Amino acid sequence: MTVLDIRALNRATLARQLLLDRADLPVLDAVAHLCGLQAQEPQEPFVGLWSRLRAFDPAALSDLLTSRRVVRTHLMRRTVHLLTANDALAWRARHDTMLRQRVLGNYRHELSGINLDELAAAGRAVMADGEPRSMTELARALAERWPTPGPRALGEMLIAALVPVAQLPPRGLWRTKAGARYRPLSVWLGSEIDPPPPEGTDPVGEALVRRYLAAFGPATSADLRAWCGLAGLPAAVAAIREELVTFRDQRGRELLDLPDAPRPDPDTPAPVRFLPAFDNAILGYHHRGRIIDDIHRRLSVAGARVVLVDGRVAATWTVERDAVIVTPLRRFSRAEHTTVAEHGRELASFVSDDGGHRVQITAPPR
Repeated sequence: MTVLDIRALNRATLARQLLLDRADLPVLDAVAHLCGLQAQEPQEPFVGLWSRLRAFDPAALSDLLTSRRVVRTHLMRRTVHLLTANDALAWRARHDTMLRQRVLGNYRHELSGINLDELAAAGRAVMADGEPRSMTELARALAERWPTPGPRALGEMLIAALVPVAQLPPRGLWRTKAGARYRPLSVWLGSEIDPPPPEGTDPVGEALVRRYLAAFGPATSADLRAWCGLAGLPAAVAAIREELVTFRDQRGRELLDLPDAPRPDPDTPAPVRFLPAFDNAILGYHHRGRIIDDIHRRLSVAGARVVLVDGRVAATWTVERDAVIVTPLRRFSRAEHTTVAEHGRELASFVSDDGGHRVQITAPPR
């Protein structure tokens, strides 16, 4: 079986994630291809798409949100994701059990003894009037019936698991700050959530495997689970295994892939790319070494924005007073320093309110 080393996996990942070459895709198609973008920090998807698309106009993403063709909702790993409306409706029921389990993992003591089906029905009844509500407002509406758990536990269980909801604009619009308010997902999108498939079948799981491999492959089954949080996909993998090709990584782990998906030459040049916080190019894997060194792995879950140099995490970046501040994790060559500065100025122009182009690269570690 062919062995793919770290560099081969890196280049394949960059190609699938639209980070090797910026794509000429409509924003909606890019969101669909990426299987959504992690979006608990509302402005981060704009940078994620700017790094991936040629001539990206942030107004196009804002328009998709207000026109309800993309939506912010809790899904993969119980985190807020920006998804196409079609994917949100198609995938939500497949994630129900996982979402409940993950919230219970945080609030098992507080929610002990509560009938979750009754809580879900009560939450839907409160939201039936169609009025947008914050998580706190929804929890307070039910606190008299369930006073013990407290509003945080009640609210998170309702919003993140029991009642499929959309997080409404203006939250998530370009250069807009707004609190999180919710309406039922089916009401907001004007279409019912796809029902669970008949017992013994899993077309949604099979579609998720194919879509994941198209955007993240080659990948292990553990990577697939880390991306979506779902435990019950081995049967879906088994059902489509004859469609797939397999490889091994350098540790002997089996890698699954679509036969015609891009796997570029490992020596393909990789441009500098600035990634937003919690980008799925990193978080979408259990084995993250293809993008980030183990010594820096903590950055991927700490909300650090990172810079890819030659395809790997080589720096972090922040914005301070409309200037992009780059903090290297290693020494840059002169050529790397120049290229990072050039891309940093482009990013500064994109994110700054006044069109400024300032970038500062701090001293490298000793």
